[in-house]
Amino acid sequence: MLDLSRIARWSAAIALVAGVWSLAPAQAQDASLVGRYNDWDAYTRGTGADRFCYMVSKPKEASLRSRRGEIFFLVWHRPVQKEFDVVQVDIGYPFKETSEVEVRIGGNSWSLFTRDESAWTYKPADDKALVTALRKGARMTVKGTSSRNNSTTDAYSLKGTSAAYAAINRACSRG
Repeated sequence: MLDLSRIARWSAAIALVAGVWSLAPAQAQDASLVGRYNDWDAYTRGTGADRFCYMVSKPKEASLRSRRGEIFFLVWHRPVQKEFDVVQVDIGYPFKETSEVEVRIGGNSWSLFTRDESAWTYKPADDKALVTALRKGARMTVKGTSSRNNSTTDAYSLKGTSAAYAAINRACSRG
């Protein structure tokens, strides 16, 4: 079942990530690159109660790329809210209403709920399982359906996920 409070809590985080990703590094003044790890980057933003850490990657292959906005997959931590390992997909188009995104790594798949141009898992246990698979896998596909009923499939390399994950864990500790 969908936990609607998850959407409300993530609104601020979405704005933070979207702002950092869309700005050039010189303009994203309070975002700091922690490191580049093969195909994944790790960032921090803010300090104290506003501290936010995430790892992010763009797809190696994306269908209908020329007709879409920014496409990325990320995992983020917000320690003050005790939110860790939150998975988010930004697909670059408005999703079809009530559609789901399918994320596949190896023989495992997860369904994510959608809102506007983003998607999240239904429950924190799915986040944790997906993050574990990210760190062990080699390739991930993300399938979605646009509000115009176009289907897309994006393929991500998972090279560097373990190192990027370790970096965000150091930057935003659970302690």
